Amino acid sequence: MKNFNGKILFLDRSDINTDEIIPAKYLTELTKAALKPYCLEDLSLEGFDPKKDIEGKAVIVTRANFGCGSSREHAPWVLECNNINLVIAVNFARIFRQNMFNCGLAAIQLDEASIDDIFANFANSEAECKTDLEKFEFTISNDKLTKVYKFEIAPFDLELVKAGGWVAYADKKY
Repeated sequence: MKNFNGKILFLDRSDINTDEIIPAKYLTELTKAALKPYCLEDLSLEGFDPKKDIEGKAVIVTRANFGCGSSREHAPWVLECNNINLVIAVNFARIFRQNMFNCGLAAIQLDEASIDDIFANFANSEAECKTDLEKFEFTISNDKLTKVYKFEIAPFDLELVKAGGWVAYADKKY
């Protein structure tokens, strides 16, 4: 199972689309690893520099409708290549969210009030997330505060995450 803990990258914007996650011009790369340097390259967000801000982060916290736009597996792949295995948002584009689970990554929805609370308390600090898939909760902390947030995940999606994705799940079950 992948690691769902680590430092948080805060992307304070809704409607981050798959072209911003991985620009279409890189979809011809032959390996997943070749996508790595282009993660969030076209994301326009004040103060965000993908060359400096992604390294060392393992979790993204963002707003609503993350992964909208074109349907492509490359968007979760580029996150995975950058060791980002967990995205927490108000909601996701349906196909992007399923592609995350199919890759063994976690796309977890929290209500808007919880996302607002996370941004208000942690966004301007070095914050870390610890995920407990058994208790269905995140613990987010910085040097001043620690808070726990509960989440829900469908049983089958949880199985995909725990197995490491659809292919690994199918290998175990069939």
